[in-house]
Amino acid sequence: MASKALPGTHAQGLVKRTARAVALAAATLAALGMAACAVGPDYRTPDSEMPTQYQHAADVAAINDAREPVALDTWWAGFQDPVLTKIVERALEQNLDMAASIARVAQARAAANFAGAELLPQGNAYSDVTKLHQSVQSPLGKIGSTFPGYDRNQTLYSVGAAATWEIDIAGGLRRGAEAANAELQAAEANHMGVRILVAAEAADAYFRVRGAQARIAIAQQQVETNQRLLDLVRLRLADGIGAEREQAQAEAQLSQTRVTIPPLQIELETQLNRLDVLMGAQPGTYAAELRDSKHETQAVPQVALAQGPANLLERRPDVIAAERRLAASSARIGVATAEYYPKVSLSALLGFESLSAGKLFTAQAFQPAAAAGLRWRLFDFGRVNAEVAQAKGANAEALASYRKSMLQATEDVENALISLAQLESQNRELAVEIRAHERARNASEDAYKGGVVSLYEVLDEDRQLLAARDQQARVQADNARAAVSAFRALGGGWS
Repeated sequence: MASKALPGTHAQGLVKRTARAVALAAATLAALGMAACAVGPDYRTPDSEMPTQYQHAADVAAINDAREPVALDTWWAGFQDPVLTKIVERALEQNLDMAASIARVAQARAAANFAGAELLPQGNAYSDVTKLHQSVQSPLGKIGSTFPGYDRNQTLYSVGAAATWEIDIAGGLRRGAEAANAELQAAEANHMGVRILVAAEAADAYFRVRGAQARIAIAQQQVETNQRLLDLVRLRLADGIGAEREQAQAEAQLSQTRVTIPPLQIELETQLNRLDVLMGAQPGTYAAELRDSKHETQAVPQVALAQGPANLLERRPDVIAAERRLAASSARIGVATAEYYPKVSLSALLGFESLSAGKLFTAQAFQPAAAAGLRWRLFDFGRVNAEVAQAKGANAEALASYRKSMLQATEDVENALISLAQLESQNRELAVEIRAHERARNASEDAYKGGVVSLYEVLDEDRQLLAARDQQARVQADNARAAVSAFRALGGGWS
């Protein structure tokens, strides 16, 4: 007696044969797709026209001879100020702009992963049970009701797996993946740009705080000096030596000095609040740390310029991001151009369907299906032409933005260098001026005590000395801020 094949064994054979057929067709079309070249331009980084050296490099080199160079990735450590280092590192860790930029990178990475997944097949499994009380007035109900044993109450069981795959013949999906990857790299570069900005903003606010503190201290010292002079005038007036006019002049000078303190206090408090926000905290959180700490003015670290402007193409995140956006726009030309070509897709279904749960996984219930689809935009009245033209226009705009970013980078460095050099020169001259004013002021006070000169000369020397010392404190803070601007312009703050 001949043996009878089991239904399950027969179903498995059908599944394997169908799967092999679908796999063969998919492999053939995939080979054709891989052999085809992706439409659109192949991106190449544009040639740069960067100068070989900075115009003001020699000016900066003249003030850097006795200073040690610092690494660009952690330039703030070159100031040798533990408080500054702590503030910058805390800002980089806690700043909310940094958190937002990290989230933007995550979004761009997800978009790139999605674009890459578009090149691969999509598969899904399904399983359902449908209970139906069929209408006898429907087409199927009218036919079925004529047969004996017809039951209007039916239960349909189905289970299976389906897959679809769009064959990337023209390379539009590949160009889309290229664009998404370039956008991811641009987002990563922008994140580094935010890091540089946060570090520079924190250091800038810190030096403005120190500058305000120094200027307040100078003003308070001058208040004490003017108070002693007023006491001297009052003593002379009591002895019948001085005049009422001299007392009024001394009182006015004292008040004039005190008036300079409130604006400096405003600057100090606003910059402390700025620092707290940069560190992701409520204003007033870390203010006490700077109020209680002492800081001696130090020379700014050396700004290394040996690599020249060409290094900006690798160091400046904004330039890197602009170049990556240019690459993305080039790839999108290919995405638009691919619409000129047909799109082919494959679909396959392997499943079982039965009115009886006991016969669901049998050869009779096996229901495979396969389909191939073709879509081609033949008549769209110039829509594809418009899409390609739009993509090319966006690419031309991205190229102009990239070139502008290079010019802007060079300008930022040149401006920072000239400020750094000139402020250093100004600081040296102010030191000479202050020493001269101190000698003149001491001499005029001694002469006033001896009755040789009037009080006006003493007050005038006080005024000039205060102005020179205040200007020196401001210039020293601005000099440190100019160094910060130079490091930021050079792309320092990341490795």
